Amino acid sequence: MTAYAEKLLSQESELRALREAIQVRLDELLPAGGERDMVRAAMREGALAPGKRIRPLLLILAARDLGCETPHQGLLDLACAIEMIHAASLILDDIPCMDDALLRRGRPTIHRQFGENVAILAAVALLSHAFGVVAAAEGLSSQCRNQAVAELSGAVGLQGLVQGQFLDLNEGSNARSPEAIATANDLKTSVLFGATLQMAAIAADAPLAVRQKLRCFAEDLGQAFQLLDDLADCQSGTGKDLNKDHGKSTLVAMLGAEAVHQRLHEHLRNADEHFAYACRDGVATRQFMHAWFNQQLASFR
Repeated sequence: MTAYAEKLLSQESELRALREAIQVRLDELLPAGGERDMVRAAMREGALAPGKRIRPLLLILAARDLGCETPHQGLLDLACAIEMIHAASLILDDIPCMDDALLRRGRPTIHRQFGENVAILAAVALLSHAFGVVAAAEGLSSQCRNQAVAELSGAVGLQGLVQGQFLDLNEGSNARSPEAIATANDLKTSVLFGATLQMAAIAADAPLAVRQKLRCFAEDLGQAFQLLDDLADCQSGTGKDLNKDHGKSTLVAMLGAEAVHQRLHEHLRNADEHFAYACRDGVATRQFMHAWFNQQLASFR
């Protein structure tokens, strides 16, 4: 076996270990309730269902690249909080008055399993619990916890996920400029990546200049991620409904798949440059980003 192959195997083994640690901690933070506790069951289904865990992995890898030698309990809790926020946003996005999705991660959506009322309550409970987890994270100063809460709050609210979903619902079926689509994509996706990277920087006590570059990294990463999601809309085997973007003004519909592929790779190049500038010695985050996108794009062929 070559040294490169051994390195890849070591990285894959490390990522598996981190995913398992995230899963175990999520299970601890979201304990099962009684047989009739449907809201708690829906919360667990939304957060614990098999997923890619991209955001919590990014948080831990970036924090380590920035100088956190060992992922401590507080860092793991920040990662789990990000995953709870993400899970809550998916539950809300999927309900009938929003995107009305049938499948998520290859399973029936939460409102199909538990009912729309339970799904909404579970999402709200996940959101509130995530903030509580951050506020109580061990190994972090009170100032760090306050900053992390502020980052999450901004990402969820009118400057982030809420506004992004509103724009998508109310303008997505209308003719939009590429710039308007990029703005919606930024709010829907990049902002939560931004909070993820900022929380990593907070945990690592990174300087302001590094944090600014990480915001640029997150913006390009989020744009690439959303373009990948748009390209995957007509692909089978994604675990989600097919052709949900039919009739919507996406860059794929406007420019075609080939041009969107080119834009996606441009965003990835920009993201790589931003992170390399922010963290010259750390490579784990960049390797994870490239490996994940290469794997996803390879499945389209």
